[in-house]
Amino acid sequence: MSQTAVTNYLNEQKRTTDKELAAEWGVLEELYNEKLYNELTIKLDSFVKNPNMQNEQVLMQLYTNFIQSFETKINPFGLVEILSVVISHMSDKKEAVNFIDKVKEKVKMCDEAVWLCKVLQGQIYLEFLEDLDSTKKIIEELKDTLDEAGNVTPVHGKYYLLASQYYRLIGHHAEYYRTSLQFLGCSIEEFPKDQWPQQAFFLGLAALLGEGIYNIGELLSHEIIESLVGTEYEWLIELLKAFNSGDIGKFDKMKPQWSKMADLAAQETKLRQKISLLCLMEMTFKRPANNRTITFAEIAEETRLPLKEVELLIMKALAQGLVRGAIDQVSGVVNMTWVQPRVLNREQVSSMANTLEAWIQSITSMEQLIESRASEILTN
Repeated sequence: MSQTAVTNYLNEQKRTTDKELAAEWGVLEELYNEKLYNELTIKLDSFVKNPNMQNEQVLMQLYTNFIQSFETKINPFGLVEILSVVISHMSDKKEAVNFIDKVKEKVKMCDEAVWLCKVLQGQIYLEFLEDLDSTKKIIEELKDTLDEAGNVTPVHGKYYLLASQYYRLIGHHAEYYRTSLQFLGCSIEEFPKDQWPQQAFFLGLAALLGEGIYNIGELLSHEIIESLVGTEYEWLIELLKAFNSGDIGKFDKMKPQWSKMADLAAQETKLRQKISLLCLMEMTFKRPANNRTITFAEIAEETRLPLKEVELLIMKALAQGLVRGAIDQVSGVVNMTWVQPRVLNREQVSSMANTLEAWIQSITSMEQLIESRASEILTN
């Protein structure tokens, strides 16, 4: 594209009756003529989001008549971010995917830019083309790459958002829970607060229904969960707390509330199994390390399970790596040696502090005993 063609295009755009927009075009022209490509990239990033530019034809003309003339001279990742706005307005989504393929080839020297191109394609496949197979392929292709990146890049948050949307759509609660928390860890500042309650609600359900999700304290400690306060789903916070502490009595007491949710009501058996396992974990956690022999009768009482089902519960907990220990069937006890670490609430931290204090006192008493006995031995 010739310099003259670019100049003619910019002059034409500056003739707009919108004085503010005309001034913006003037700034773009000045930066372009001065070859200040870094500043030009930053300016374009905000310019393409101008309300007056939100039109497919206008944005495509901006690209073909202006951006294309210097796209190889600016930051590749910045270029893709700018073009992501252009792509979002393309009505032919299949053509949008092909357009991204061409962009991908132009920015192949920059890994992050290529990753972002793939995420943009994944979003189109998922949201517009309903092509779940292509979306899954992109998610799987990028997973290991981003995990091995060594640091969190601007692409990570966008990737985790795409992955979480995909997993929620296919009903994979556990993966949705993990990727959503990863997304929030990367992009909580950018996530619109008016969307927090919905995200917190979906996360809460996923924590309850997800296979292998027992670290519910991780969600309870996140600020997003507080967005449910004052909403119709505020009760979900208390239900999550009940699961986190293995409080089966509270779970049963709240049944009139949670059973109104079809997804939860349909999975009552699984929910009861999960909270029973969490109850066993909590029983183990609360006990001193030197006193973790728990009788089947005690477990049956806490979990509200028939005595004959207790051993199976313990075996499930051992098999899933939630606890470690040995079952003594003859004596009807289990000797616990370890419980899986979790994010703790204040009550659990307080309980741990009391356990540590008792342990320190025990050590101090033993130390004093050894000192006194050593004195007796030395004097004899």
